[in-house]
Amino acid sequence: MYDVCIIGAGVVGMNIARELTKYNLKICVLEKEEDVSCGCSKANSGIVHGGYTDKPGTLKAKLCIQGNRMYDQLNQELHFGYRETGAFVLAFEEEDLPQIQNLYDMGIQNGVQDLKVINRQEVLKLEPHVNENIKGALYIKHVGVTSPYEFVIALAENAIANGAEIKFNAEVAGITKEDDGSFTITTSADDKVTARYLINAAGIFSDKISAMVGIGDYKITPRRGQYLLLDKEESYLVNSVIFQVPTKMGKGILVTTTYHGNLMIGPNAEEIDDKNDVSTDEKTLDHIIATARKSVPHFNMQKVLKSFAGNRPVSGLKDWIIEESPVKNFIHLIGVDSPGLTASPAIAQYVLAILQNSGLSLIKNETFDPYRKPIIKIKEQDFKGDINASDPQEHLICRCERVTEAEIVDCLQRGIPIRSLDAISRRTRAGFGTCQGAFCGPRVKKLIAETLGISPEEIKEKSSASSLLAQRVKRMNLKKL
Repeated sequence: MYDVCIIGAGVVGMNIARELTKYNLKICVLEKEEDVSCGCSKANSGIVHGGYTDKPGTLKAKLCIQGNRMYDQLNQELHFGYRETGAFVLAFEEEDLPQIQNLYDMGIQNGVQDLKVINRQEVLKLEPHVNENIKGALYIKHVGVTSPYEFVIALAENAIANGAEIKFNAEVAGITKEDDGSFTITTSADDKVTARYLINAAGIFSDKISAMVGIGDYKITPRRGQYLLLDKEESYLVNSVIFQVPTKMGKGILVTTTYHGNLMIGPNAEEIDDKNDVSTDEKTLDHIIATARKSVPHFNMQKVLKSFAGNRPVSGLKDWIIEESPVKNFIHLIGVDSPGLTASPAIAQYVLAILQNSGLSLIKNETFDPYRKPIIKIKEQDFKGDINASDPQEHLICRCERVTEAEIVDCLQRGIPIRSLDAISRRTRAGFGTCQGAFCGPRVKKLIAETLGISPEEIKEKSSASSLLAQRVKRMNLKKL
């Protein structure tokens, strides 16, 4: 009997799990994929948003602001990678300026600090490569970038170290409410888990999970966003996150550097039927390119490394639903779309309060350790490494991202089973460089097999949740050069 079972090992579910390990509780997380962060938590912009676009008074606005303010401390504890960059929302026409003012007013109502409406000259002084014809902008100081999948991995490793259990390849097939008030959850592996409290953090599948306990009020529509990732050579083009005036479909096409220094553009927003469809297509990518050039005209499409897509869970409701449902001790989180990544640490604390109000006894775990060592080691500028070195700390496996044998072996020994190359990539960045794994892929596979004592044939290129069309985009007739 677990005290709490959490369905979903994305950024929300793993924040909740880690928060609960601060108390003497038996915690279980069920994840249908073979790794954490395999849904929209890995395929998003990685922006820690400022809280100026959400309607004042909503749960979304409140938790976004609270979550934003937690990232510095979390990064000091978990070492997943976060830096504050600031952001601009650009006005391209005079008609955009009232919308910029409206965003400023909403931000002030939400409690956002250090907001400014600035003129064209001020923008170009700070961001000399944006469209020189802009009319002005909203400047938001407290916006940052993080590595979203590394955040989830860090949360999961720390939760496991503090006693939580994660069951992978455990898709929920059925839920039974027992006479004593507990829940029996049956998984696709025909395993059964029993828990006193059940938390539905299943993202785009949260409506399906709610329906399993008889709550059919919600319908999640996946909203797909496609992205293009460019080489680090293009990162000189922006110093901060560059937004356009948002629309009813979202915050629009942005241009940003990732935490690790690549240039990234996207996403679009398209409502689709298939929740598992994370493909990309050339027509949409061409639209993203053209729209992004409106903000930053001169990025070089010959430097594109790959495209990818992620699906956001849109409920059609005016706000997030985070509450104890009519089914006692069943807490569901419905429609947690953007800025869900930003808000996730605050969502965890909000859920903790719901559990406590519902009767869960919270006794402090005196052995809780908030710290998790990083996998990626910061290297000195003069570090070169060598593909033939015998020292694992010097032996380069990935030349593009300077990933060593020691880093890869480290990530294999942290409590989460790894059986795919992209799981290694999410933890070490091996394969994320210019050659996209052409050099290091076979070397990584060989090292995994040797370290784990398994056959190389058991190691997949990609996990089952990875897009088949997260392709390299050295395609392109490069019409938009």
